[in-house]
Amino acid sequence: MHFPPIAERPWLVSYGRRRARKLTPGKADLMETLLPRIAVRLQPDEGFIQNTPDEIAKAHPRIWLEIGFGGGEHLAEQAARHPDVLCIGCEPFIDGVAKLLDDVNDRGLENVRILPEDARLLLEALPDASIERVFILFPDPWPKIRHQKRRIVSQQTLDLVERILKPGGELRLATDHVDYAIWMLAQVVQHQGFEWQAERDVDWKTAPSDWVSTRYEQKTRAQGREPVYYLLKKKTSKK
Repeated sequence: MHFPPIAERPWLVSYGRRRARKLTPGKADLMETLLPRIAVRLQPDEGFIQNTPDEIAKAHPRIWLEIGFGGGEHLAEQAARHPDVLCIGCEPFIDGVAKLLDDVNDRGLENVRILPEDARLLLEALPDASIERVFILFPDPWPKIRHQKRRIVSQQTLDLVERILKPGGELRLATDHVDYAIWMLAQVVQHQGFEWQAERDVDWKTAPSDWVSTRYEQKTRAQGREPVYYLLKKKTSKK
């Protein structure tokens, strides 16, 4: 798969390293055999299942998108719980992609598609109002002030998410970083394309009823950091 060079993209990358360690033979094999079958292709690619954004949107009335799925635990479990929903995950970290492929293979998940790259490439390519739900869960907080411009939750990203969400579609945000929690809410309020569903403090301090907890979340709680959960819906009209 070929993607535009980073230097040619209209945004700063929101991730660090692409790989941590050498893949096991089993995971390396899945990268060669399974990934080509379920990878999202931004352009038609002769010789492979197409899986382009337009084709995916036409074929699936219900699509959920996870931006930065990490190890893929959340996405795999959501796909298993909701076989009628196509779950697309974007993740530039190759070790995470390989781990999700392992899960997809072991659990026989047929409703997963993967873009092993920056999610904004897909957000720009998806048709208008084609996605039912978007997840951005525990993204890299980029805590240093000089790096905050790399945070994935930004006005530019929210513009892209608003465009591809169906009217009334959901955007779910979560973080265990206090400063990023404030940043996220400020970005959403400034954008004005989404309605925050919280009515009381407990609403954003408590995970949704259908929440999938991951090892990362359990670890952060064990370290004394309490996550926040923002449930937002796309406004049907802007005032």
